[in-house]
Amino acid sequence: MERTESVLVPEFEDIRKAHKRINGLIHRTPVLSSESINIITDCSIYFKCENLQKVGAFKFRGASNAIACLTDEEAAGGVATHSSGNHAQALALAAKMRGIKAFIVMPSNSPQVKKDAVAGYGAEILYCEPTLEARESTLNKVVENTGAVFIHPYNNFNVICGQGTAAVELLEETEQLDIVMAPVGGGGLLSGTSIAVKGLSPETIVIAGEPEGADDAFRSLRDGFIHPSVNPKTIADGLLTSLSELTFAVISQKVDDIVTVSDEYTIKAMKLVWERMKIVIEPSAAVCLGAIMQHGERFRSNRIGIILSGGNVDLGKLPWQK
Repeated sequence: MERTESVLVPEFEDIRKAHKRINGLIHRTPVLSSESINIITDCSIYFKCENLQKVGAFKFRGASNAIACLTDEEAAGGVATHSSGNHAQALALAAKMRGIKAFIVMPSNSPQVKKDAVAGYGAEILYCEPTLEARESTLNKVVENTGAVFIHPYNNFNVICGQGTAAVELLEETEQLDIVMAPVGGGGLLSGTSIAVKGLSPETIVIAGEPEGADDAFRSLRDGFIHPSVNPKTIADGLLTSLSELTFAVISQKVDDIVTVSDEYTIKAMKLVWERMKIVIEPSAAVCLGAIMQHGERFRSNRIGIILSGGNVDLGKLPWQK
């Protein structure tokens, strides 16, 4: 690990250790390719299928590593977070596998399918009003009353190390890649990916895909300071959060560029993967392929690895259905 100003930043060796630590807990997801998508994009694309990870998303890697790093004394009170998305499910299952409690603060208006999934993994759900203030105040009460350890979805050293293990596997299974891409919201996956890629293959370019309607990370990297995510508007609902101090520190050092993509191209990419590869991905996982399709000249003729971040979709509300 290294310290950047006041922030302790993971190094590649930390990701190596995380990979060894969680190896028996996670799925080693496949790396797939599609000849028809390669022809359409004029690229050679290798998809790291974290949509096939436990809980259907890469988030299980980070949650597993964070929980595995707890001492027995820390774990005794359980873990807690506020989330209505994939991190909630990931933390709930990782806690169940270690035999400890998970307390998940969720907005009262969270989709029922997400409530059911978190409950199904054995977590105790505490509902709050759908505001950040309510989520944080409820979480603080839970931590105070239970002694649970707060596991942030991305502003957490061990979570980032766990997320980076997907890129380690991708590079182990593919020959020299020109570019590796990951979507960016809060930046946990992108941070871990960039550390892993620069550690294993320094000459490989790291590029993030980000929705045009939620381009705070693009502006933050461009301007050199964190722009908060304010009123984001995108179908990629997993990419709405702002960067944290920790993820911004990593991204500023390790990420070569962030490319924005319209929701139109994200939907096209999502549908293309469903049709040609017969696998389910969510909109957030489609932004990188969408960026390649929208900005074709920039990517043409390259060998590209993409982290398909997840596949949790409400099948009753597919974006191409009116």
